Amino acid sequence: MEEVPGQEPQYDARVTRHFLTGAELTSGELAALLDRAAELKADRLASRALAGKSVALVFERPSTRTRVSFEVGVGELGGTPLVLRGDELQLSRGESPRDTAVVLSRYVHMIGVRTGPHAQLDALVAHGSVPIVNMLTRDHHPCQALADLLTLRERFGTLDGLRLAYVGDGNNVAASLMVLGAKAGVDVVVATPAELAPVAAAVDLARSGAAGSGSAAVVTDPAEAARAAHAVYADVWVSMNDDPAEAAERRRLLEPYRLDARLLAGARQEAVALHCLPAHPGEEITADVLYGARAAVWDQAENRLHAQKALMELLIRG
Repeated sequence: MEEVPGQEPQYDARVTRHFLTGAELTSGELAALLDRAAELKADRLASRALAGKSVALVFERPSTRTRVSFEVGVGELGGTPLVLRGDELQLSRGESPRDTAVVLSRYVHMIGVRTGPHAQLDALVAHGSVPIVNMLTRDHHPCQALADLLTLRERFGTLDGLRLAYVGDGNNVAASLMVLGAKAGVDVVVATPAELAPVAAAVDLARSGAAGSGSAAVVTDPAEAARAAHAVYADVWVSMNDDPAEAAERRRLLEPYRLDARLLAGARQEAVALHCLPAHPGEEITADVLYGARAAVWDQAENRLHAQKALMELLIRG
């Protein structure tokens, strides 16, 4: 991002208008976005990029951090957020994603979607004519990864050369950490049972977009992943999208992957503990780590707001 005194920041015009997996950004654009997020964190009302514009925020899944951070972020950028729950839309009564995307595009200037199947998002993108943001799907959670990278950069001053260990289910959070982390120069190591490993397509996407010293690897030993790591990351073992009948088996498989003081001790002395929340203390992370001095969890949660504002600014101008 090149800044000129008296002018608003300029982004690379090649950036795709949608943000679906994080692969749409080049490594340079990702760095510029994080720079801008830091600026907007320092001065939350520095941008009016959405002045006079409306953003539809479609929530087909429950949310705390995503809803609040996007709704507040749109408002702080000068826009009007329209929060739409799944049961408030005709999608819940059989209207097609195609028709929904066409109609919403006539009303608003941007659409955010939090849904289950990633195919639902793809269908909206195929027929929408305004920027669309993936606020969460079953396959990817890229907005969370943006906040995570901003948090790591704040703590360590740089991203290139950092090692991030993710332990647990190879889910959407793990996929997005690999895709965007590798693009930012982070060595991302996912430790997970073989039965819950990330899909090969996500690993391939991360490796194809890696920059600098960035990389993506999948192992089964949590201690191996945490060794020399700058951060150790946990996520819930059973999420809202999982089959309740499989919950007991998932917990059995993931029992060795708990983020506790012993696992954190195997990382660097300055390593931080990360969690995207909501957390279940005593399950995927112990209470002493979650609420301890080495946790950066609450910075992560706050940084959703700032990173997403930078993203929306980029998309509306791109």
